[in-house]
Amino acid sequence: MTQPPHDEPTAQSPEELREQVEHTRRELGETVEALAAKTDVKARAQEKADQAKEQAAAVTAQAKERAAAAAGQAREQAAAKAAQAKEQAAAVAGQAKGKAAEVAQQVRGKLPEPVREKAAQAAAQAAGGARAVASGADRMWQEKVPEPVREKAAGPARAARDHRGLLLAGAGAATLLLWLALRRREG
Repeated sequence: MTQPPHDEPTAQSPEELREQVEHTRRELGETVEALAAKTDVKARAQEKADQAKEQAAAVTAQAKERAAAAAGQAREQAAAKAAQAKEQAAAVAGQAKGKAAEVAQQVRGKLPEPVREKAAQAAAQAAGGARAVASGADRMWQEKVPEPVREKAAGPARAARDHRGLLLAGAGAATLLLWLALRRREG
């Protein structure tokens, strides 16, 4: 067997020869360790799995942060929309109350007493019917509409309940106006 030529000069003394042998042993040991690490499939697979777990944890954390931010933003937008709807409902209710009172006063002044009595009866019937319809609608609302939608609509609904008298007065005035319009067509 032939040995490859060495670029290094041969040792001059036994001490130099020992140092060269020790140096070669260290290099050979490092090379063997590197080769063993490359061929240790289980350890390399574990390292890859650990890296994948770390990456998955980082991605999960980012997704949670994004979801929390989006949920917070959605809550803020829903609250803003609910507040805006409540303000609009209150404004419309105020306008309707004023208009209904004005129209009712004008109509009362122009109607004879028997007509006023019939109109009052019709308004009472309409209010009773409106209550029955509202009760049925409320039951259907509770049974059919999902909870998140009900929560978002709670503000405007509360405003309508707070101004129930105004809404009923408006319904009564509308009924009276409809009755008058129909009566004029007949007469």
